[in-house]
Amino acid sequence: MPKKANPVPKDHSQLCLQYLSRCGGSARLCSINFSLGVIQTLVNRNLVKVTNTGAGFFVELNETK
Repeated sequence: MPKKANPVPKDHSQLCLQYLSRCGGSARLCSINFSLGVIQTLVNRNLVKVTNTGAGFFVELNETK
């Protein structure tokens, strides 16, 4: 039998951006069900930023695109 190829991981970054848009542009990092890899990809692309408000970390859409 031929070996099954490893599945290519899906890029959920667009879904994460849609989620943040529906949440008013920001959400608590601990409440987001996206992987840290997805968040990091969006940060690297300057699409979101992570801020510490003193009451927790928030992921926000970056308005300075």
